[in-house]
Parts: sequence; structure tokens; C-alpha cells
Amino acid sequence: MFAPKSLQREKNHERWKSICPTKDDYNRTAFSHGSKSRADLDQVPKIFMKPDFALDDSLTFNAVLPWSHFSSAGGKGSRDAASAKLLQEKLSHYLDIVEVNIAHQISLRSEAFFHAMTSQHELQDYLRKTSQAVKMLRDKISQIDRVMCEGSLRILRQALTRNNCIKVYNKLKLMATVHQTQPTVQLLLSTSEYVGALDLIATTQEVLQQELQGIHSFRHLGSQLCELEKLIDKMIIAEFTSYARTDLNRSLEEECQVIEEERLVSLVFGLLKQRKLDFFEIYADEMMATAKNIIKQCVVSTVSQIDEIDAELVTKLADQMRMMNFSQWFNLLQNIFSKFTVFLQRVKATINVIRSVVLMVLDKNQRIRELEVMAAQKGLARESKVDNDLAYLTHEGLFISDSFSEGEHPPAATNTNFQRNASPSSSEPSGSDSVSDPECTTDSSSSKDHTLPSVTPGGVEIIMTEDIKLTDLELGKIANNIQELLYNASDICHDRCVKFLLARAKDSFLERLNSSEFVSLSRSVEMFVQDTEKICGRKSMSLRGALQSQANKFVNRFHDERKTKLSLLLDNERWKQADVPAEFQDLVDSITDGKIILPERKSGCVEERKPSDFLTVDGQKYAVVGTVLILIRIILEYCSCVDDIPSITTDMLTRLSELLKYFNSRSCQLVLGAGALQVVGLKTITTKNLALSSRCLQLIVHYIPVIRAHFEARMQPKQYSMLRQFDHITKDYNDHIAEISAKLVSIMDSLFEKLLSKYEVKAPVPSMCFRNICKQMAKMHEAIYDLLPEEQTQGLFLRINTSCRRHLKSQLSLLNVINDGGPQHGMVAADIAFYTGNVQALKGLKDLDLNMGEIWEQKR
Repeated sequence: MFAPKSLQREKNHERWKSICPTKDDYNRTAFSHGSKSRADLDQVPKIFMKPDFALDDSLTFNAVLPWSHFSSAGGKGSRDAASAKLLQEKLSHYLDIVEVNIAHQISLRSEAFFHAMTSQHELQDYLRKTSQAVKMLRDKISQIDRVMCEGSLRILRQALTRNNCIKVYNKLKLMATVHQTQPTVQLLLSTSEYVGALDLIATTQEVLQQELQGIHSFRHLGSQLCELEKLIDKMIIAEFTSYARTDLNRSLEEECQVIEEERLVSLVFGLLKQRKLDFFEIYADEMMATAKNIIKQCVVSTVSQIDEIDAELVTKLADQMRMMNFSQWFNLLQNIFSKFTVFLQRVKATINVIRSVVLMVLDKNQRIRELEVMAAQKGLARESKVDNDLAYLTHEGLFISDSFSEGEHPPAATNTNFQRNASPSSSEPSGSDSVSDPECTTDSSSSKDHTLPSVTPGGVEIIMTEDIKLTDLELGKIANNIQELLYNASDICHDRCVKFLLARAKDSFLERLNSSEFVSLSRSVEMFVQDTEKICGRKSMSLRGALQSQANKFVNRFHDERKTKLSLLLDNERWKQADVPAEFQDLVDSITDGKIILPERKSGCVEERKPSDFLTVDGQKYAVVGTVLILIRIILEYCSCVDDIPSITTDMLTRLSELLKYFNSRSCQLVLGAGALQVVGLKTITTKNLALSSRCLQLIVHYIPVIRAHFEARMQPKQYSMLRQFDHITKDYNDHIAEISAKLVSIMDSLFEKLLSKYEVKAPVPSMCFRNICKQMAKMHEAIYDLLPEEQTQGLFLRINTSCRRHLKSQLSLLNVINDGGPQHGMVAADIAFYTGNVQALKGLKDLDLNMGEIWEQKR
């Protein structure tokens, strides 16, 4: 096989051997030729030998081709042409030298070239042998494959094919379930299961996007489900509106329980799932409409029961309402209040259910986050444990794959919750050949972790899935808005009641009410306000404000009536002591321990009691005029009105202060100013009139601290500054009392001046002057003793005696009568003794120290 090739190689070798010189000859020739070539190469400039030789470099180019040897005329001269030719020949010579040396070097290495060719042939032989060996190895491997591997691989391929078939089967089963989505949604909607329908649509959309993406037969299902979801949005809103209207407009005679609580919970979940977060506005609109309807129904029902109102002639409800008397209208108002109370209780029950659903969702979100954090921590701990186990196994020389075969396998990826929401009628294969794939199963543990049962206030148990994707901030805002809805319901009821009040007040009806009627109205309104505050947990000020406005008008009328009444009484008062009826004594007796309470008037046959001469207050007797008795009752009416209507306390205090000031100033004008002479026609203002006026003022001063304490207990601390008005009134009254006392003293002073100016020390003794003085003192005592307390009478007579003593001393000084023991002194002493004896003989003045010895001047 190899003989022809060897012969050919031998022939080539002989031929090359005859051509090429021997080695010794070659060496000698090479040495001589090498010396010659080095000499020739030295002729070539070194610039051509540089490794970076390049003609594109301007310096290199100018060095190789020296253009300076050529003239600027373009080389037309014979000298320039010779230089160019010489340069060309020089470069050609250099080229020849280089080529000869290159050829010499190639000849020196010819043997190496031939050896390389020989090695190439040997390499081809080796490759041929290797190819044959590879072929034989492939044949053996093919036999081993047929005998040992083909069957096993066929088993593996069939197992893979089986798994693929299972996946296709499960995918077809999933497609069949998805195909039933629309009929199932329709079935759920027919039973108002909006949450279930939305869950099914959301799950189907997720399956279409993740597991059935690109399937041609379902290319339009996604858009159809979106349209169906929009339709459900409209249906939920319409259903919620219908529910709210039905719940709010049902009979108010029924219980305040939530009707169809399960339906309400389902609707609220649906609205939250669809992010219809303004659903409470729908409920607010329905509340407004229902509140209007409640008042309308109450008015119509009341008007239909009153025969005096002809609904055919008077068509407007407001006009019909204005035709009612107070009793009818007040009963209507109380009926409206009771209806609104039930209405608010019903609204509160419904809102509590809605708010509880929102708070459940919020609590569920927080619990899910806690579970996710715990799961993440467990995952990190598990990974850390696996890493430690792998490190240990590797260190011990085991395979890493063996650790997984002995340990816990990683959990399969969970799928969507689609099977929970699938149609119960969809067929599922059963038996031993029904295979479940990890991609098409639901992780039951995960489902249990995220499905949280809760119970509403009404006892309805609900199971929440993790489908409602709302942030805690959004849920908190919704909960606050729902709570605000309850406050709005209270405000709506109060606003409607305000309009009802104002409609009746247009003809000044409320201003014309008497105090008892207005108090009844005020108590009813205050009770309703407190009931609504208890239900809703917040104060609504509109109704109180409207009542306050009417109360201000009532206060003005109340005050004007009583001030007018007091003015008329004063203008007709004759300032004589009046008998005190038993009812006024009872009225005063009712003021105990500083508490002012008007006694109830007894009805029926009551034993008549005779009136008394005095009004007994805390053990003291007060002689009073009839006007003061009426003033006491008026004052108590002011105080009682404050109890019934606390909001008018400050206004009533101002009006009462004004009334007390008016009484003080007017009585001063009539008595001290003698206005009663013209107004009533009195002939004169007597000392008895003055004493009676003083005692009446003292009675009012006695009650001012009680009145002040009564108002103080019903005022805020910041309003206490208004109580200083009572201090000013007390001062004015005390000043007035002092002026009356001074007036009484001045009357006697002028009398003493008149009588003692004519006094002469002569017989008879006692003198006529002192007889007249004693007579006038007795009259004064008779006039005031029964009217003023004993201590006041004594104090007044002491002042009168001082006046008498002063005038007597002055007169004796003029008469030059001194304490010399003479006849004149004896006569004066007898008159003084007569005067002292008569004065001390008066009732209550026995122990009065007149100190008449001060009239004498010292002896000269």
C-alpha cells in the first residue's frame, strides 16, 4: 500500500540531492556569501531597516526622496533630470541588494521547507488511521446503544410524552372551565352575587393573560369580560341605590334592624372591589330625599286629621301648617322629632354594617402583610439551613443532588384561585387516571392563610379573599367618610327641622308664644338635640342656632311685656302697705338654700288662707307694696326661664339687670322725686311712703345674691364678668336706701330747725316747743316702726336725735343759756328730761342713748 509512495519520495530525494550542493560546500559558500551580503547590506541606508519605516511620514519621505536637489522649475533642466535618474538607479541598486539577500536566506533554509513537506505527508497518514479508528468506535457505540440504551431512552421519551399529554389535558380542562365563565357569571348575577361574579371575571382575566395567552379561540373573551365588568359596575350602583331607597323609605314604625344584611354586605364588597369609593354620596342623596319626605308625610297626615283645615282651599302644605294652633303644631313637631330619631337609628345601623365591612378589609390587609413577613422570614431561615446542609454534605464528600433527595422538596408554584370560583356544573374527571399537575392546582395552605372569616354587627359571617386591592390609606379614608355620613344625617335632620320652624315663624307665631309654650318648645327641641347627639356622637348646631334666634326674639318680647307691666304697676302704685296673699308667701318660701324654684299652682278646691300683713323672708318681716310682690314673681320667672332655656342665660341676665335698674330709678323718681304726686295724684309723700319704699328696696337687695348665684351656676367661667352688673345694682339700691334714710332725717331736721328757732326759756315747763317736738317724734315713730326693723328704727332715731341736739345747742348758744345751775338752766334741763322721757318711752327706743348733755357749753 505504501510502496509506490516510497519509491516516488526516493526519486525526488535523489533529484534534489544532485541539484543542491553538499553540506560542507554549502557551509563554505554560505560563509563567503554571508560576508559579502553583509557588506552589500551596509550600503543600504539604515532608514530602510527601521521597523517603523513608513513613507506617509513627511520626515521619512523627505529623507528617502530629497526634493531639495530639484529646482522649483519642475526639473526641466538637464541637471535635474540627471539627479532624478541617479536617484532612481540608487534605489534600484538598493532593491537588488535586498532581493539577493532574501534569495540567499531562502536558499539557506530550503532543507527546512522540504522537512515541513515531509511532515505534512506523515500527518495525513496519522489522520487517515484516526478516521478509521473513529469509525470502528462509532460502530461499537451504535451496537451498545441498540443493546443497552435505546429501550431506556424510549421509556423516558414516553414518560415525557405522557407528562406533555397531561399538561395538554389539564390545559383543555382549564379551557373548558373558562368557556363556562360567561354562563356562570350570568347565573351569579341572577342571584345578585356580584362579588362572586367579579371574582370569577378577575380570575378568568388572570388565567387568560398567564396560562391561556395566545389561544386563538379566546381572543375576544377578554374584551367581552371587560364589557361585562362595566355592566356589573352599573348594576351594583343601581342595586345599591335601590337598596338605600328601600331601606330608608320603609315604614318608620318597624324595628331599626338592617334589612337584607347579606345583600348589603355583598354590594359593599362589590363596590370596594370595583373601586367605586364614592358610593356613600349615593346614600347621602337618598338620606336627603327621605328626610324631606318624612316631614311632608307628617304634615299631610296631621292636616288630614284637622277638620278646620280645608285642603282643597289651601293647597300649599306651608299654608296648611300655619293654620294650626300651637297644640296641633307642637304635636306635629314632636311627631317629626320621633320620626327623625327612628330614621337616624336606622341610618346608624346601616352605616355600622358598611363601616364594619371596610374595617374588616383593612384588618385583613394588615393580617396578610403580617403573614407575608412571617413567610419571608421562614423562607430565609430555610435557605440558610439548606446552605449549611449543602456545605456539610460537600465537606463529607457526598453529592449535592443527594441532599435534595433526602430533604424537603421546594413547594410548587401556586396557581390562581380560579378553581374556587369555577362553575359547580363543570365536569371534572374522576378515577385513577385523573392527574393533577402542579401548574393547575391551588395551594390549600396559601388559600387558608389568605381567606379570613369575619362577622358583621348583624351576625352575618363573611369570608374575604385577597381580591380587594385597596391601600390602608384609601380604606381609612372610606371609613372616615362613612362615619362622616352619620354626622351628615344628623345635620340633614336638623336642617329640615330648622326649615320647618322658620316656615312656622314667618307670621311671628313663635314670638307670640307665652312663656310656658316656648319653654315646652325649647325642652322638646333640646331633648331631640340630645337624642341625636347620643345616636350620632356629635353635636349639630343648626337647630340650636335657629332656636336661639327664636329665643332671642322671645326674650325681647318676654322682657318688653314684663317691663311694660312693671311700668304700669309703678305708675299706678300709691305706695301703701299691701296685704301679702298666701301664694306669694309660698312663692318666697320656695326659695330655699339659694335655689329658685317656682311652685306649681294647685288646682281644684283649696282651702283659702287669709293674706298676711307682712312678707316673711328668712325670719324677717317685710312690709311691701303690691308692685314689689309682682316684681318678685317676675324675677323668679326670669330665673325659671333660664332653667328651661339655658342658651338665653346671658340675655336674660342683661334683661333682668335692666329691669332691676328700671325699678330702682323709677321708684326713686316717684317717691324721692315726688313724681307720684302728678302720676298717681298723691297729696304728699309721707314718711310712711318713704319707709315703705326703703323696705321694698331692702327686700330686692336681699334676693340679689340668690339671683346672682342662680345665674352663675348656669354660666360658663368666661362669662362670669357679666355678674358684676349685680354688684353695681346692689350699690345703686343701697345708695337709694341711704338717700331715703337721709330724707327722713332731713324732714325731722327741718322741723327741729323751725320749732327750736322759736324756743324761749320761760314757763311753763315743759315748754310748748318741746311738747311739739315730742309729738312729731311720736308721729315719726308711729309711721316707721311697723315698717322698718327695730335696729333700723333705732339708728334712724339716733340720727334724728343728733339733728335735734345740734339745733338745740345752737339755739341755747343764741339765748346765752349756759350750764350754770341757774333758773334758765333748770328750765332747759326740765325740757330735755321731758324730751328724753317721751322718746325713750316710744316702743323699741327704751335703751336708746340720746346723750343730750352734749348741748351745754363749758362754764366760763
